[in-house]
Amino acid sequence: MKKQLRGKLVLGALLLLGLSGCGSEAGSNGVIVNPPVTGPVPDMSIDACFTMTTSLGEVGLGIDSRHTPQSAANFIGYVDAKFYDGTLIHRVIHNFIIQGGGFTSGMVPKPGGAPISNEASVGFSNLRGTLAMARGRQSDSATSQFFINILDNPQLDYSASSPGYAVFGKVLFGMEVVDQIGIVATTRVGEYSDFPLEEVVIERIAPSECPIVED
Repeated sequence: MKKQLRGKLVLGALLLLGLSGCGSEAGSNGVIVNPPVTGPVPDMSIDACFTMTTSLGEVGLGIDSRHTPQSAANFIGYVDAKFYDGTLIHRVIHNFIIQGGGFTSGMVPKPGGAPISNEASVGFSNLRGTLAMARGRQSDSATSQFFINILDNPQLDYSASSPGYAVFGKVLFGMEVVDQIGIVATTRVGEYSDFPLEEVVIERIAPSECPIVED
């Protein structure tokens, strides 16, 4: 158990490595200090829903356009353009995350549009089953790629020392499919590691009806 936890923390550190502190200030010890989250963290409000059909099954996704409007509008724009159809779940890190939306078969890059602002400071945590924007080293560099957390990954949250990864939705159904994807065998393809040995295809992402929430 300790070995698994240590491995998870190392993987988290690798994702966080080299992130910029855009919009932040350096403290007296030289460590980047981000502004604190102001006010209580809101409850996630699911107001747009989608079905992601993969080669291993369907996953229902719900997003919060009220509290994370840029991330939500960005995702909806790619869905409406059918950008994700035929892309891959190209990154699988066991007991951590699955990531997709940026490559087609054979690991051919599919460039996204203009980058968006990082909304991680809203305060949503990278808990199991949450949907978040993937990005590069710069805080405001997310385009089309997203990931789903397989386990709770609070090390990916916004904090005083990290701009974090913006959670903007969650899995509504099909978490067993996410878990199945999360245990596939992986390999290295060129410069890319953690690539599924057998491609996992996002066949399409399409709008769907949101479940009715009873008061």
